Amino acid sequence: MSRREMREQLFKLLFRVEFNPREELAQQEAFFFEDEENDTAEEENSEISEKFNKIIEKLDEIDGLLNAKVQGWDTARMGKVDLTILRLAVYEIMHDGEVPTGVAINEAVELAKKFGQDSSPSFVNGVLAKFA
Repeated sequence: MSRREMREQLFKLLFRVEFNPREELAQQEAFFFEDEENDTAEEENSEISEKFNKIIEKLDEIDGLLNAKVQGWDTARMGKVDLTILRLAVYEIMHDGEVPTGVAINEAVELAKKFGQDSSPSFVNGVLAKFA
C-alpha cells in the first residue's frame, strides 16, 4: 500500500471522530479494520492505528492551533471533511518528522479534491499555508 493510500485510510478512520464519543473510538477503530473495504495487511493496520492514536492524543492541541491560525473560522464551523483533513495535515506538519511540510499540504489538498466540496481544496490549502 502506498503512503497516499495509507493516508486515505487514516483520513477515513479519523473522520469517525466527528460522529462518535472519544471513549468509543477504540471500538470504532476495531470496526474500521473489520470492514472488507478497509482490509489491509496487519503491518499497515498497525501503522494506521498507531498514527490514528497519536492524532487523537493531540486532537485538542491541533484544534487549538487551527482556531488560533484561521481568522473568521473555528473548528465548530468547519465542514467535517475539511476539518478531518486539516487535523491530519496539521498533525503531520507539527508532529510527524517523516513528512515534509510541502508533502503534507499537497496530500491534504488531494484528499480535499477527492472527498471535499468544490471549495475544499482552496480552503484547505489556504489554512495550511498559515502553518508552512
